[in-house]
Amino acid sequence: MTFQRIKPPLKGRIGLYSIGHPHYWVQFPGLLDRLVGYGKFVEGRLSEWAEVHNFGMVDEESKAHKAGEWFNERNVDLILCHVSTYAMSASHLPVSQICKRPVVVLNLQPAERMNYAKTATGEWLAHCVACCVPEISNAFERSGIPFHVVSGLLGLESTPAISVANEATRSHPDAVSAWKEIEEWARAAGVARTLQYGRMGFLGHTYPGMLDMYSDFTLIQAKTGLHVEILEMCDLMKLLPTVTEAEKKTKLREVEDFFIISEAQEKLVREFDLDALTYYYRGAEGNEYERLQEAFILGHSLLTGSGIPCSGEGDMKTAVAMKVCDTLGVGGSYSEIVATDFVDQTILMGHDGPFHVGISDRKPILRGMGLYHGKWGSGVSVEAKVRTGPITNLGITQTRAGKLLAISNQGMATDGEILRIGNTMTPVRFPKGPTQFMNEWFALGPTHHVAMSVGHNSSQFRKVAALMDWDFASVC
Repeated sequence: MTFQRIKPPLKGRIGLYSIGHPHYWVQFPGLLDRLVGYGKFVEGRLSEWAEVHNFGMVDEESKAHKAGEWFNERNVDLILCHVSTYAMSASHLPVSQICKRPVVVLNLQPAERMNYAKTATGEWLAHCVACCVPEISNAFERSGIPFHVVSGLLGLESTPAISVANEATRSHPDAVSAWKEIEEWARAAGVARTLQYGRMGFLGHTYPGMLDMYSDFTLIQAKTGLHVEILEMCDLMKLLPTVTEAEKKTKLREVEDFFIISEAQEKLVREFDLDALTYYYRGAEGNEYERLQEAFILGHSLLTGSGIPCSGEGDMKTAVAMKVCDTLGVGGSYSEIVATDFVDQTILMGHDGPFHVGISDRKPILRGMGLYHGKWGSGVSVEAKVRTGPITNLGITQTRAGKLLAISNQGMATDGEILRIGNTMTPVRFPKGPTQFMNEWFALGPTHHVAMSVGHNSSQFRKVAALMDWDFASVC
């Protein structure tokens, strides 16, 4: 079941430039236009996933200075250096010395092989892409510039008239794999921008005693860019009287055959312009705020499905992980280990909510809870399973060095049995088996909560971590 997003994720801004050797342009007529055309092709493909700012050809230091300033003016999240032919590293290094963003070097050869019998020097230079990549890598490394390389084929749909080789490589495996990598970098830039301009609500406090979840607000903003808006239950309570009958009816229509939430929770998100929310409340027994939170799991499950991920127990880091998953369109449901099934060799993972309704295998079931285990109050909870197939758990933990560590583990959600106790619950089979998997995962010092996403996404999450300057680890 899907819902309209309250706030859509932002597209990343990518600065693109091509590099070459200025001596070639006079020596080999038509070569410059050909290579610039390749750069425009890259721009067009990238535009499917990001906002692209293409400076064009950088073949001397003065242009590199201008490109760096130009990218700064456009506030790009990521720079792509398109290697179109041999280029001296000194001619473009200033781009990244001025615009201090991570760099991805595109080592994309136009043809799968040259036409050896007909290729002269000018034609060869159009395919002489990889030659200078070691030189570029050395310059970046020694200059302290973070960089990554994507190698493969350019992936044109047709061969340019000037070429004597077959450049129609769109479906070639080395083009497909290269563009999958490039797409992941572009989407990672979108995550970085969404977090940088996002706002997380922190309602209440972190569950007392769960030391793995404790983080300070300054660290979260410093390492993610997210502003943390500290909220109180009275901020929500004051919005209850503002809910109109028309809004109630609209909300009822929206969740027909599903469940009903308080319109006030969505009003809180809009009032404070939130992109994510983490919450936990404990107060005097029977007080009005305790009654108010009886609907939290339902309401926050709906918000999570509407693009505002909500994590319980005041877990800010898992809210960030959920936001990463949701921004990428792969879900992100709040989960922890429930138990292990050593017969099926699966680990049951879930929580008493919130649940990402967009990745459910069927309509969730509502269960009245006379109590929430280990918590105060009562209410209604969501019972659901993530749909069967590939999944990836993304957890974000804090190291003793004060850095964030993203931990990504891939497995398969199965259609095994679950408990009927009002919790979300999904049996997951990991490649290494429960015992080995748990031993290796726990050794990384994770938080006990994760965001469960659909699909195998570790490659994508690794790129997000690289752009955010988080450490990254994976068991399987």
